[in-house]
This record gives sequence, C-alpha cells and structure tokens, in this order.
Amino acid sequence: MSRTTITAGGVLRRGAGARPRDLAVASLLVAVHQLAEAAVPVTVGWVIDVAVATGDPVALLRWLAVVLGVFVVLATSALGGYWLARRVELLAAHRIRMDVAARVLHPAGGAPGRSGELVSTAGADADRAALVCQVIWAGAGALAALAGGAVVLLGSSVVLGLVVLGGVPLVLVSSRLLARPLVGRAEAEQGALATATGVATDVVSGLRVVKGIGAERAAAQTYRRASRAALAARLHAARLEGGYLGATNVITGLFLVVVAWVGGRLALEGAISIGELVAGVGLAQFLIGPLERLTELGPLLAGARGSARRVATLLDAPPAVREGAGALPEQPAGALRVRVPGGLAVEVAAGEHVGIVTLRATDAAALLDALARDTDAEVVLDGADLREVTLDHARRAVLVARHEATLFEGTVADNTGRDRAALAAAAADEVVETLPHGLDSEVAERGRTLSGGQRQRVGLARALAARPSVLVLHDPTTAVDAATEHRIAAGVATLRAGRTTVLVASSPALLARCDRVLLVDAGAVVASGTHAELVSDPRYRQAVLS
Repeated sequence: MSRTTITAGGVLRRGAGARPRDLAVASLLVAVHQLAEAAVPVTVGWVIDVAVATGDPVALLRWLAVVLGVFVVLATSALGGYWLARRVELLAAHRIRMDVAARVLHPAGGAPGRSGELVSTAGADADRAALVCQVIWAGAGALAALAGGAVVLLGSSVVLGLVVLGGVPLVLVSSRLLARPLVGRAEAEQGALATATGVATDVVSGLRVVKGIGAERAAAQTYRRASRAALAARLHAARLEGGYLGATNVITGLFLVVVAWVGGRLALEGAISIGELVAGVGLAQFLIGPLERLTELGPLLAGARGSARRVATLLDAPPAVREGAGALPEQPAGALRVRVPGGLAVEVAAGEHVGIVTLRATDAAALLDALARDTDAEVVLDGADLREVTLDHARRAVLVARHEATLFEGTVADNTGRDRAALAAAAADEVVETLPHGLDSEVAERGRTLSGGQRQRVGLARALAARPSVLVLHDPTTAVDAATEHRIAAGVATLRAGRTTVLVASSPALLARCDRVLLVDAGAVVASGTHAELVSDPRYRQAVLS
C-alpha cells in the first residue's frame, strides 16, 4: 500500500481548513470593512454634488447621516472581522503545531532533525505557515476594495473604470513574478534559523557536560558560526524583500498617477462632476492601501510556503520502524530472542536475570535500540515477533530504561507512583526521605532540582514500578556510591525474581547478582558464564574491574 505524500500545499490547505467557516466569515467581514472604507470618499462626493452644490440643508443632514452609517458599518466589520481573522490564524498554527508534535512523538519514530530544529519547526514554522489564512482574508478584503472602487469609477466614467480594471491585473502579475525568488530565500532563512536554534538547544541542554570537559569555547564557536549563517540568510532575504517592496511600490505609484491624471483630464473636460472628481481622487488615494496589501501578500505567501515545505518534510518522513497490528498476552512469560543487524544474537530464558557487558559502546547502543523497538531488528518474545505487534504492546512488554532517562516535571509520585517496593529496590526511598514533602515534592523539568544520583535512583524506581515482563536496564548505578550500588543490586534482584531482566552494565555489584553474564565484542558474544567465572577473562576483567 503506497504512502500518501504530504506537500507544502497540503500543509497550507490543512492550516486554512482548521476553521473554514470562521475563515469565510472573517474574509467576508474584512471585505465589508474595505468596501465601507471605499464608500467614504464616494459618499463625501455625493454630499458635495447633492447637498453642498445645491445648498440644501435637509439633503446635507440626510447625506451626513449616510456618512455616519458608513462609519458604523466600517467600525463594526473591522472589530469583528480582524478579531476573527486573528483567531483563525492562531487556530491554524495550533493545528499545524499539533500535527508536528504528533509526528515527533509518534511511537514509530523517524522524525528528522535535532531537537532544536524540531522545536523551531513546531514553533516558528507552524506560525508562519498559518499566515496562509492572512493571505486569504487580506486578499479577499483588498480585492473587494479594488472591485468596489472599480465599479464606482465605471459608473462615473468608463475610461477611469477601465484604467483601474486593466491596471490591477498588471500590478498583480508583476508582483507575483517579482516574489518568486523570495520562496527559496525564505526556505534558506528558516533552515539556517532552525540550525542555529538546534545548536543553541543542544548547547544549553548539555551545558553541564560541555563545562565538564572544558568545551565552552568550542561550543560557543559552533553556535557563533550557526548564528552568523542565520544572520547572513536573514540579511540576504531582507535585501530581496526590500528590493521587491521598492519595485512594487514604484509600480503601484505609477498606476495611481495614471488614474489621477485620467480623472483630472475628465474633470477639466466636464465629463465628470466635482463630487465625482473628489470621489475619484479619494478612491485613488484609498486604493494605495489595498494595492500595497496585495503586493505584500507575495512575500507573505512565499514565507508561508517555505515554512510549510519544512513542516511537510517532517510530516512526510517515513517511520523508523514498522508497526504490526497484533497483540501480546496480558502477562508474557518473558522468553526473549534478539538479533541485531551485524550479527549480535542474544537469547534469554523466561525469568532469567542476564547481564551483558559490551566492550564497544556501539554494540550496547544497537542492542538497546533493538530491544526498545527503535529499529527494525528481530526481537522475539515468547515466540512472537514484536515487529508483528503494535508498538504499544511491544514496549509495554519489553521496557528499556536507558542510562540517560529523563524525569518529568511534577512530583516524585507523578514520576514513580507510590510503589514503596520499587522505591526501596532502587534506594529511592532514601531520596524521598531527604525531600521536604516526600513523594509530593516537586521535580523540575528534566529533574534538575535533584542531584545526578537522586535522578538516577528515581528513574530506576519508575522503571521497576512498571513491572514489565522484560525489563532492560542500562547502567542504572553509575552516579551512586558503592554502598548504595550494592543495595540497589540486591533490591533489583529481589524485586525482579521470576521476571526476565537484562542488565547492560559494567557494575560488578549488579553483574554478580545475574544468573548469567555475556561478554560482547564487535557484534558477537565472545564469552558467557557467571560473573565469578568470567573474571578470569582479561577482556572481561578490563571492562568490569579496572
């Protein structure tokens, strides 16, 4: 079955379709507002011809009331139209942002880009793509004003009307041709900005590590290069936009000069009245606004399309793993077999406590990614290929608690539940006792209010509290002292007794509690036995005891 391709146009249509009825009403109200504005010089012209020129005070009052009514309609339609238009834009941006968030958080993974770039796409690009709504309602208002002005001018003088009707398409075509180069520049600018945002996010999130290895200067230089590239892209785009606006203003000005010259000649020849001349001049001045708005819609649409293309690239990215439709039993026994591309194959019996020591970090990463279903490696649980079941079932049955697991903002209880046995097994009960409100103590974003060791123990307690059929732990005790490590090793072994547990670690305390330990090197199991048996292997001893 072929996958539907998501395009920039599709993203723009989805944004504009977030509230189609509201967008239509907003466009109508804005059009009424623009027509009311166009009606102001016309009604003033009528006042001159019908009341002032005749000296009729009753007619003057009547037409002044008409002018007042026009202003009431103008103000009311502006209040409702522009408020509703802004609301539609915000809802469109929200809809696009939710699409991006859903793709980034999709369990199948595969969202391209670094975290900072994804944040930029969900923020700035979603907002900018939603400006397609502004193109629609602003374009509707500007065209209504131009159409209304043209009708009035045709009624007073066919020549003037034809000048307007013939000139507007020329102005619009010229503007569209001039706007084409802006699309590429808008995309380049957004790409450079996203890269700079991504670098900044990575530097800030890894600030402790950067400081720890003394890489502040290198990190600053990396960000400076990305920032300068973003600045250069913005300046280049600004130069193109300035040239575009300057050229379109010249075209618009020439057009209005022609309209004013033709109207003046007709008034001198007596073909139109003084009131019609005033209305014509007023309309000519008023039409500057709608024409300028129409010319500005080119860069606006170019920017929206550029951002929409970035959003479409993200939404259209293929998933990292395939997902089946099958299900697993409520409580799988836990017999596990995994085969990682490249040759590494591991089998674990149901209820077995297995340690895995990898001499290369790439082997550990590949194994963890396979077990977490972040890749399409073969993982079989109790004879069922996890590629054929839903990701939710697979990840609930085989839980991978990574070394860098992140805590959520909220309380300790929000992160771990109130599972006292899990807290004790992870030695997190000691952490809870030191906190001012115990389990109800607040944990800041990513657990930054806790020390490294405290975060690690709370994260381990969260994994243990889930009680999965297969629990995979990756270096869960690297930030705790030796005494706490031994307590955790005993606690995990006791709590997980009878349940399949895989420890990808190099801790002697943890490995000594395992039924079996595998030594992995270059994508293959090179030794197997208990911890006590493997200490005689120099490779194992170097990895675990040195």
